[in-house]
Amino acid sequence: MIDLIIKKNKNLKNDILSGLTVSLALVPEAIAFAFVAGVHPSVGLWAAFYVGLITSVIGGRPGMISGATGAMAVVLTAFVVLYGIEYLFASVILCGIIQILCGIFKLGKFIRLLPHPVMLGFVNGLAIVIGKAQFGQLKTNHKIYFDEASDRFLSSGTWLSGTNLWITFGLIALTMLIIHLLPKLTKAIPGTLMAIITVTLLVQFTPIKSVTVNDFVITQNKLAAEKKIKTENFNAILGNLKVSEVDQKGKEMAIAPILLKDYKEENTAGSFHIPGIEFSISSFIIILPMALTLAAIGLIESLMTLTLIDELTETRGHGNRECVGQGIANMVSGFCGSMGGCAMIGQSMINIRSGGRSRISGITAALFLLSFIIYPPLSACIGMIPIAALIGVMFIVVIATFEWTSLRLWNKIPKSDFIIIILVSSVTVLFDLAIAVTAGVLIAAVVFAWKKSQRIQAKTETTDNIKTYSLEGPLFFGATTSFKDIFTPDTDPEKVIIEFRNCRVYDHSAIEAINDVASKYKDVGKSITIKHLSKECQQLIEKASSIIESNLLEDPDYHIATNKLG
Repeated sequence: MIDLIIKKNKNLKNDILSGLTVSLALVPEAIAFAFVAGVHPSVGLWAAFYVGLITSVIGGRPGMISGATGAMAVVLTAFVVLYGIEYLFASVILCGIIQILCGIFKLGKFIRLLPHPVMLGFVNGLAIVIGKAQFGQLKTNHKIYFDEASDRFLSSGTWLSGTNLWITFGLIALTMLIIHLLPKLTKAIPGTLMAIITVTLLVQFTPIKSVTVNDFVITQNKLAAEKKIKTENFNAILGNLKVSEVDQKGKEMAIAPILLKDYKEENTAGSFHIPGIEFSISSFIIILPMALTLAAIGLIESLMTLTLIDELTETRGHGNRECVGQGIANMVSGFCGSMGGCAMIGQSMINIRSGGRSRISGITAALFLLSFIIYPPLSACIGMIPIAALIGVMFIVVIATFEWTSLRLWNKIPKSDFIIIILVSSVTVLFDLAIAVTAGVLIAAVVFAWKKSQRIQAKTETTDNIKTYSLEGPLFFGATTSFKDIFTPDTDPEKVIIEFRNCRVYDHSAIEAINDVASKYKDVGKSITIKHLSKECQQLIEKASSIIESNLLEDPDYHIATNKLG
């Protein structure tokens, strides 16, 4: 059903139509992620526009779509409740500065250090997260409730049931079927766009009814306003409540009716303004950890999405340029009252599958989204789209994103690699992308170090009462114990030669291990000769400096990981 390699040439028509398709999918996602972050829906929509436009113009991966994302939204929820939206804007600006610096200092290259199992886990985890997020849109009768664990007001809903549920499933299936079958008949128009148009017309001009984007926006706006009012009212009396009264009062306020008819929230989203926070060290201490978290999540997700698109299209993006593009986009986003963002794997996959290849597709998507925001007739058209159609589109993205071949690898690759795939996928779903990737890289590094540590070995030969140890393999911190165990100073003859021709010394731990071995031979009154050790290593060996045999023509010349030389 899904092509692993998506080969299509650049085409202006495809780019424009693909951009339109992507813009339709951006609207509900941006609104939903804004609500997850606890901010007004327009804050998410403007973020999708600013980040999407700027990264498309100056980013390092043509065809990749950026905007407000769930990965960044989930870490903002508690922060917004504690410090307010102005601190969010300040954090997004600082996040952008950090990302720009990462690009300037060319840190984007370190994405190459991510092992393939981590990449597979990232892709599978994100596919699950995208799919899981769609089920939240199959709920109705949303209400505010008080969460006792966090003392916050949250929202919940009941699952669709009966006829409404079956209609929704039918529309989702129809959307997916059109996307799958249309390319077999014609490629003049993207299957995704045709599916959205068809399902929208079906709902608007037949007795079939379904929840539309307009219904979704109205509901989310109402919930956001109700949540804000109840949170403000609760915080106003919280200081006067006893600990035993907090939960009960919160529950009472959650179910109390709120009159929203005259409520008008001040909304500066989309317009330039300096974040309204105190410029002090204490404020910087508040926003710095959040900025670092956002920068890490944004760059990891963006660079890994960039790598994925590189593989799918057999082209190559520019990681460092993408870091700078993401940084500038987030800086502008923060100054213009929006929540920032990063690359969106779901929308990027829609764009690639629809034929979007150049920067035109991303720019078109952002401009269409802007027209939806500021031009009422277009907003009304977008409002008619059934949520079920967009869920169907995202399910296709999930199927395309998930690496199904990884399920068949459990008995074909090392167990450690398969465990890393499962771990990164699980942590991505349960926590967030930054934690998942960090955990995966750390475990992969430990496994690599452990395997390499077992590679150090020696061949021994004794002639004329001289024992020669010919070492093979890498000598570094993980192999020092095995290295020391090779030697037997008490039983060796009076003269010993240690040959390093086929052994490379990597760090200062290895140098200390050589010192330790030399010291043991010295303590028992035996002499050793060390051959073919690099010049830097010879400088650092203190206890064996007088017993190193140098050969300017044969001794290796390489650098080791230590601070003593520089």
